[in-house]
Amino acid sequence: MGGGYWNVEMIAALEEQVECYRRLEKLALRQHEQVQQGDTEGLIEVLEQRQTVVSRIVELEKELGPAKRQWKQDGSEPGRLKELLSESKLLLQRITEADRDDAIVLQQRKLNLGRQIKAAAAARQVNRNYATAAYHPADRRAGQDHSRLQRGDRKIAAVA
Repeated sequence: MGGGYWNVEMIAALEEQVECYRRLEKLALRQHEQVQQGDTEGLIEVLEQRQTVVSRIVELEKELGPAKRQWKQDGSEPGRLKELLSESKLLLQRITEADRDDAIVLQQRKLNLGRQIKAAAAARQVNRNYATAAYHPADRRAGQDHSRLQRGDRKIAAVA
């Protein structure tokens, strides 16, 4: 089959796929900005746009996949095809690296938020304990009286 497997329609589909990767890279940059700014709604909007582009890439890959496999088997690489395939590979690598960096930032934020929640819960418990001790001395005394009674009961039981 050789390079003939790549007809005009296949080249057009590959060009469209590369253009999708270019759009995806731009969206990855916007995603990075949203992550850095902590803009959750903006991030969701960008992710929805990315999903649309990824869906189109998947459709194109279904069409292009057999031709790409044949090209690899034949080892033939006409100039324009080689250029487009190399560009798509490079774009995909950059997009993947950017996504990995954003995932690390988001994971770190998640861990920090977890720590903050635990610290807030501990502080809340300290405040409750303080409030109970400071504002309900009768409860504290009742607890002490109850403890004294229990100790007294144990002493009586020990003597008996």
